[in-house]
Amino acid sequence: MASITIKNIDPELYERLKRQATEHRRSINNEVIVCLERSLVCYPLPSADELIEESRKIREMTVGYKITNEEIDRMKREGRP
Repeated sequence: MASITIKNIDPELYERLKRQATEHRRSINNEVIVCLERSLVCYPLPSADELIEESRKIREMTVGYKITNEEIDRMKREGRP
């Protein structure tokens, strides 16, 4: 297995990582590995072109829809963001 060294970690970030490792009952090393796996393996980021294309599709679907203040108020009362 390969090893890496991470330098110049912000103390606040380190404390958050340490706290999260404790909550998950992992070593800090294992917590870092899980974080890396989740960000790099499980959830591949779409390319800029894919994001732009998806944005265009959404814009086309919603171009004529306007949300009124009444609709926003109703959604708030129903507990929707």
